Amino acid sequence: MSRSYVIRTYGCQMNEHDSERIAGLLEADGLVLAESEDAADVVVVNTCCIREGADTKTYGNLGHLKSWKDRVEGRQLIVAGCMAQKDRDTVRQRAPWVDVVLGTHNVHRAGELIASARTDGPITEIFDEAVIDDQALFPSALPVRRDSSFNAWVTIQIGCDNSCAFCIVPAVRGVEISRPFGDIVDEVTSLAAQGVTEVTLLGQNVNSYGRDLTLAQRQGGDNDVRIRPLFSELLRSVAAVEGIRRVRFTSPHPKDMRPDTIAAMAESAAVCEHLHYPLQSGSDRVLALMHRGYTAERYLERLAQARAAMPDLAVSTDIIVGFPGETEDDFVRTLEVAAAADYDFAFTFIFSPRPGTEAATMEADFVDAAVAAERFDRLKLVVERSALMKHRDRIGRIEEVLVEGPSKKNPGVTTGRTRQYKLVHFPSVMPLRAGSYVTVQIATAAPHHLGGDMVDFIAEPAHKIRIPVVAG
Repeated sequence: MSRSYVIRTYGCQMNEHDSERIAGLLEADGLVLAESEDAADVVVVNTCCIREGADTKTYGNLGHLKSWKDRVEGRQLIVAGCMAQKDRDTVRQRAPWVDVVLGTHNVHRAGELIASARTDGPITEIFDEAVIDDQALFPSALPVRRDSSFNAWVTIQIGCDNSCAFCIVPAVRGVEISRPFGDIVDEVTSLAAQGVTEVTLLGQNVNSYGRDLTLAQRQGGDNDVRIRPLFSELLRSVAAVEGIRRVRFTSPHPKDMRPDTIAAMAESAAVCEHLHYPLQSGSDRVLALMHRGYTAERYLERLAQARAAMPDLAVSTDIIVGFPGETEDDFVRTLEVAAAADYDFAFTFIFSPRPGTEAATMEADFVDAAVAAERFDRLKLVVERSALMKHRDRIGRIEEVLVEGPSKKNPGVTTGRTRQYKLVHFPSVMPLRAGSYVTVQIATAAPHHLGGDMVDFIAEPAHKIRIPVVAG
């Protein structure tokens, strides 16, 4: 009988996309997806390390998985992802029962390492950097097993060249490397042919995409090439692929937000009216300590330009509370900028020191935990009030919704997303397959979702239904 696997994924879309590729590699080696961990022969834990709590949770889970492994001979436990890249040998020291530890630069080796560990014993393989000539370093170049057939992530870039004081990403994902332009467009074209109608372009700083490609051309002797980002051109090309109805991207960096990207968003019909625009802090002093490369005034100016070009633009953000040295005045400025930005939704975090980052060395300036928690609650009130007002403004409007499936809490209710990435719940008046497009008239509003009634059916899913065939 075939061996089976389960993957636990923590963290961002990059990790989720890596997990899709690990699943694809395992299935290419003959493994099948198990219904649960108890039924699995292999468990892969794809880790995150963006905050301290993620590390603690992962090591706790590895402790629980020891008993899972001990119950059945031959079971294997794999640790991958950012925490594995960061902690390296520490993973095995703290959890010696783990069979394979692999990092962010060798996802393409997952199948080989699991097979080798079955015969040769535990393996730790962490590459210090990606091999630029090896296209396997891009998750999208590997086999894939997607949970969804109507939308897909597409990696356009790995790594990051920024030096934000709080961020561990450059240490665990490496330097910024852009994927060749044509490879990206070819993949999106292939996805559209398979019935995918929505793609999300992934990168640590998508709006600097292509700068390294043009630099390489210049260094190769082509003096006519101007060193510049290519993201706006990529957006236009991907949006023009036949069959693609929605294009999203994450995440851009405010310091690199350019007018040509705003124009490409506004002028390309498939690009969705949603911009994730991380603020991190509204204080210029704190932004400078963070090495963010912009001021609050410049941030708001670019945001105003984007909204002027796309009047129905929804804007989300990331904000850190309690960065080392943050004063009450600094925090009040964050509240003021958050109110002025009028966000549709926000991801807010209390600062968490990450070993290996500059901010982790600023212990003398750490903000008291109780003070940071109180500020966090005040910020939450501001962003949720803004989100609720934004949602109430949409009551009565008819929205295009991409169906994701039945609600987990109530199977009689269907859920989907608008072009602005707003979650919508509505009663199912007819059976709707995930990937369908419908219109919904919005009737109710809450800070984190909308409610309404279906008005019309727009389009069937373009992807095919997979029906298992059993020979008898």
